[in-house]
Amino acid sequence: MKTLNQIALLLFCLVFLNLSYAQNGKDQARNPIVIIDPGHGGKDAGATTRNGIKEKDIVLGIASKIVVLNNKLVENPLMLFLTRYTDTLISLGDRTELTKRLKADIFISIHCNQAINRTASGTEVFIHPKSEVQAEESAYLGFTIQKGLTDILGINNRGVKYGNFQVLRDIDDSSAAVLLELGFLSQTDEAIYLTKEDSQNAVALVILQSIIKFLGL
Repeated sequence: MKTLNQIALLLFCLVFLNLSYAQNGKDQARNPIVIIDPGHGGKDAGATTRNGIKEKDIVLGIASKIVVLNNKLVENPLMLFLTRYTDTLISLGDRTELTKRLKADIFISIHCNQAINRTASGTEVFIHPKSEVQAEESAYLGFTIQKGLTDILGINNRGVKYGNFQVLRDIDDSSAAVLLELGFLSQTDEAIYLTKEDSQNAVALVILQSIIKFLGL
């Protein structure tokens, strides 16, 4: 059963769609629509640090900061939506359905990694090619984000890879879509870094700037 949170979010999006597209029956000139998907949520905590800080909270914090920065720092060039705004478990199907209903230009699912090898570190980007054009756009989006995280914040770059994830697999081929693993919570330094408020703001800003650069705004 859907939570009240899910229902309210989806109803809002449907109203938004009616207002945006009703006049001419087609897309109006608009700012690009970007969906940020903070992974996990609710009973699904995702990975955890050694001292118990949960992936679901880290990625929600970063996603929320992207919205704030878009609204306040760079004069709102994007129409940004999150798949969840609170600690709620949203189904993978609802995450992709939101993206399809909004006809999003970009979908970014944000996660943190974990490994048995506690020395593993760095960012990974996964794409699931839907077409040649979509694959090129998704790969370029992922490359742009990773380059920013590496060049500006010094985070190790582990490359762009193929990933058979449902949130990528079920996206329309009109959306550039990536799943971003920001770092390893099993690696002490990266875990400490990703749990700090200042670090989350820095990561959020790099992701936002990378999206704007990818779109050529």
